[in-house]
Amino acid sequence: RRVGSDSFSSPLSPKLDMSEMVPPEVRPKPAVPAKPAHVVPSSAHTPHGPGAGGPGSGGSTLLGYIGIDTIIEQMRKKTMKTGFDFNIMVVGHSGLGKSTLVNTLFKSQVSRKSAGWSRDEKIPKTVEIKSVSHVIEEGGVKMKLTIIDTPGFGDQINNNNCWEPIEKYINEQYEKFLKEEVNIARKKRIPDTRVHCCLYFISPTGHSLRQLDIEFMKHLSRVVNLIPVIAKSDTLTPDEKTDFKQRVRKELEICGIEFYPQKEFDEDTEDKSDNDKIREAMPFAVVGSDKEYQVNSKRVLGRKSPWGVVEVENPNHCEFSLLRDFLIRSHLQDLKEVTHNIHYETYRAKRLNDNGGLHPISTGVGDTQESNL
Repeated sequence: RRVGSDSFSSPLSPKLDMSEMVPPEVRPKPAVPAKPAHVVPSSAHTPHGPGAGGPGSGGSTLLGYIGIDTIIEQMRKKTMKTGFDFNIMVVGHSGLGKSTLVNTLFKSQVSRKSAGWSRDEKIPKTVEIKSVSHVIEEGGVKMKLTIIDTPGFGDQINNNNCWEPIEKYINEQYEKFLKEEVNIARKKRIPDTRVHCCLYFISPTGHSLRQLDIEFMKHLSRVVNLIPVIAKSDTLTPDEKTDFKQRVRKELEICGIEFYPQKEFDEDTEDKSDNDKIREAMPFAVVGSDKEYQVNSKRVLGRKSPWGVVEVENPNHCEFSLLRDFLIRSHLQDLKEVTHNIHYETYRAKRLNDNGGLHPISTGVGDTQESNL
């Protein structure tokens, strides 16, 4: 054999004609797309542990980058194009700073005061429902934000059943969504006016909940994501605030009132751990303000008092930043999902099973179809 030659000959074998040789079949190598620079390496590329990727292991080893993880980017682009709805209701008697807190949460004038109602508006004789919508945009993502206010709540001499108009409004939004959903020719994207979150403002008395607070939360916690907050908490000393929060949590537990996030909705141990910390901190003692003051050469949102400025976003002064992060930055999507999968589905099931409600109609092929309203 001659080292380095492309062929060899032997005296015991006939000389081969290279032109008659058929080269072995060469299968083309499958093209593997280049991995985008922004994608973090996935653990699926490298199996871990014995039997990883083998039969019965529930997964298989990838020989190259496929692009499954780009689904997140696709969803983000879709959301940026279509935007999304978020509807938040604020409830509490007048003077607790509901409008101011909402303006502070979204860093813009989104409360009813910016929609044409005057400050010296008379207190309504009954509970009214007023909503105002704004489209706000951040980082290319559009959100249609609707603020639902309830002027007149708790401001009357007789407040019996004053939660009924609010509960009725919430159920009306479920009914409106249901009507659109059961239409044969329904819209591609159903307008979502359902209340995703209800902020209930508790007066900073430092003593205990009023009977009205208990009755409202008992009724509304069944139909909406209820989040209690202690308003204008700068009127309480740190010790009074701690004691009041513990007392409120104890009263809610005794009365069987569950606020969001409910324990039974925790999906895994990680969710439970995160939500337990939130539940221990609730109700959030908050301060709202849309005015800026100069503090240590910085402009901060706050409330000025004779002894200094209460900084809204300073966690040492109040828990506004905890509420904002919880409401917008970590649980906004979950609020929407719980509204749809739990509260709306509960209403829908009850509505379809009621004698005077919608009844499934057999299609004759083993399926059922809901009749139109």
